[in-house]
Amino acid sequence: MKSKKELAVLLSKLKTFENPDVNLEQYQTDSEVASFVAWQINLEKKFENKRVADLGSGNGILGFSASLLSAKIVYLIDSDKNAVKVSEENKKILERFVGQKLNVKIINSEIGDFKEKVDIVMENPPFGVQKRKADKIFLEKAMEISDLIYSFHKTGSDDFIKKICKENNFSAIKIKEIDFLIKKTLKFHKKETYFVKVDLWRIERRELPLT
Repeated sequence: MKSKKELAVLLSKLKTFENPDVNLEQYQTDSEVASFVAWQINLEKKFENKRVADLGSGNGILGFSASLLSAKIVYLIDSDKNAVKVSEENKKILERFVGQKLNVKIINSEIGDFKEKVDIVMENPPFGVQKRKADKIFLEKAMEISDLIYSFHKTGSDDFIKKICKENNFSAIKIKEIDFLIKKTLKFHKKETYFVKVDLWRIERRELPLT
């Protein structure tokens, strides 16, 4: 992949949800945001030869971005069968565009059942609007399976992020505040589009426990 722009164009080809589940807070990650995040991670840590997991993967956009940037294997994990179906279609779409098979494994399961150890977790978990602290189980699973996590959380979640990191011997750095585009996909949405302030965090295991 030669540029972030080229990556964004490819990701824009992906199908999105037709009937998102409000209880799962299935808000689609925009292709521009996904390409920025993936490019940032690749600059910092390099995906090449890395095992990557996308927890609560939705249509797979974050995980596919890692695969397009030469990750060794990518796991897309989602509990929703419709999300898995869309991801499977998107895998075929991308493979047609790039002319090769992507080493992406799509798994329909609760994230708590996923046990593979990986080098990097990418996730856009529920923001906890419908169910308070719904993102906690995503962070706990990510910390169980990886030493390095890139995760989206609603702006204003600093105390929550820092607390769970301290409890699990991780450190957290806020990389960027992002205007997260949400389109009118659910019945209670009144506007065609609106933006939510979201922070991208880099969360890493500490070498030594805090004393």
